[in-house]
Amino acid sequence: MGHYALFVLFGLLIGVAASFSGLGGGFLMVPLLLYMGFTHQKAVGTSFLAILVISVSALLAHNKLANVDYKIGVLLGIGGIIGAQLGPHLTQIISTSNFKKVFAVILVGLAAYMFAKS
Repeated sequence: MGHYALFVLFGLLIGVAASFSGLGGGFLMVPLLLYMGFTHQKAVGTSFLAILVISVSALLAHNKLANVDYKIGVLLGIGGIIGAQLGPHLTQIISTSNFKKVFAVILVGLAAYMFAKS
C-alpha cells in the first residue's frame, strides 16, 4: 500500500507542475516510471492515462479563470489526435536505451530554448 501512496504523492506534484507549466507532466512522469523499472512503452502509455486525468482537472480549473481558448485548443487537438496514433508505433521500434537518449535530448533542447528566450 505504501507504493500506492507514493504514486499519489508524485501525482500531486506532477499535477501542480503540469497545470502550472502546461507541459503535461510527462516530462516528469516518464523518467520516474523508467526509474521504477517500467519499459519505455509502458511508462509512456501509463503516463498518458495519468495525463488525461490531470489534464481534465487542469482544464476545469483554467476554465474557471477564463484561461482557455477553445477554438485553438480543439485545432491543436485535431492535429494531436493524428500524431498520437503514430507515436505508439515509434515506441515499438526504438530500444529503451535509445528512447532515454532521445527523451533527454528533447528535454535539454527545450530547456536551452526556453533559457535563451528568457
